[in-house]
Amino acid sequence: MAEYKGIKGFKVQYLSADPSDPIIGQTWYNSTSKDLKYTSLSTTGSWATGNNMNTARFEVAGAGTQTAGLAFGGSPSPTGATEEYDGTSWVSNPTGLNTARTYLAGAGIQTAALGFGGAIPSPGGTGATEEYNGATWTSVNSMNTARYYLAGAGIQTAALAFGGQNPSGNLGATEEYDGNSWTTSPSSLATARELLSGAGTQTAGLAFMGTPAPTGITEEYNGTTWATSPGSINTTRAQGAGAGIQTAALAFGGANPPVTNLGATEEYDGTSWTTSPGSLNTARRALGGFGTQTAGLAFGGTLGPANSAATEEWNSPSGPATKTITVS
Repeated sequence: MAEYKGIKGFKVQYLSADPSDPIIGQTWYNSTSKDLKYTSLSTTGSWATGNNMNTARFEVAGAGTQTAGLAFGGSPSPTGATEEYDGTSWVSNPTGLNTARTYLAGAGIQTAALGFGGAIPSPGGTGATEEYNGATWTSVNSMNTARYYLAGAGIQTAALAFGGQNPSGNLGATEEYDGNSWTTSPSSLATARELLSGAGTQTAGLAFMGTPAPTGITEEYNGTTWATSPGSINTTRAQGAGAGIQTAALAFGGANPPVTNLGATEEYDGTSWTTSPGSLNTARRALGGFGTQTAGLAFGGTLGPANSAATEEWNSPSGPATKTITVS
C-alpha cells in the first residue's frame, strides 16, 4: 500500500502543537491532542480590525477599494473632511469638500470619486455634487432633487443616486449622472425609503435596507427600471453599509430597534441573501463602506452616543483553516 511519503515526498509531521502559520494542504499529527490535522482554505469571510480614521464621524460617504479608498463628509456637525486609505492607514487631505455636509452618498474610485446630496445647516437637503481627482474637489452640476439619507452606486462618469428624504418625505426618485449632469430616471424605487444602502453600477444597481420601518427589501436596477428582488435581507435594518456589485454584494452594520447597533454581515448572490458567521468586531450604525463582496471596507459610524473611527477589512475566503481528520 502506498505511503504518504511516497505520494507527497515527505512524512506526516509529528508536532506537540499546531503550527503557527500553516500553509494550505499541510498535514500533521498533534501529539498533545492526539489528532491528525490538515489545513484547508476557509470559505467563510471574516472582519479584521485595521487602523482608525483620523476623524471619528458617522453618516460618512466613501468610494474606492479596500487598498485604495476614500472617505468624505459626515457628522457630528457637517464636515468636508476627506481621508484616503492605502490598505493600511488613513491620510487626511487638507482639501475637503467645497460644501461641508452629512448624510451624503458617494461613487467611484479614490482618484475619480463623486460626492452628491446630503444635509447642510441651511436650508437642509442639498443636491450639490462634487468630483474628486485624487487631490482636490470640484463643484459640478447639482442633482435635480435635493435630498439626504440617500444611496449611490457606479463610477464618477456613470453614477446612480436613489432614495433619501427631503421636506416632501421619503423618496424613491432615481437620477443618473453622466460625468456632466444629472438626469431623472422615469423609474423610481418600488419602496420609497431613506437611510438605505446601495451597490453596483449605473446599469446594474442594487438598493437594500432602509426605513421608515427598518426593512430588508432589495431592489435591482437594470439601467431603466427597478424590480423588487424575491430575496430580502435576513436581518432587517437601516443605516447600514454596502459594497460589491448587483450579483455579488455585501451588507453590514446598521440598526434595528430595539437592537441599537448591529454587526451582522450578509452576502447577496443576485437572488438571495445569506447571513455570514463573521460579524463586524465593532457593531455600529451610520457607517461607511465600499469595496467588493470578497474585499470590503467598513469605517466610521456611531455607537450611540460615541462616534467611531474604527476601520475593518472584510476578506472572503478569509485564509487557511485548521481542520481535524476524524475516522468513524
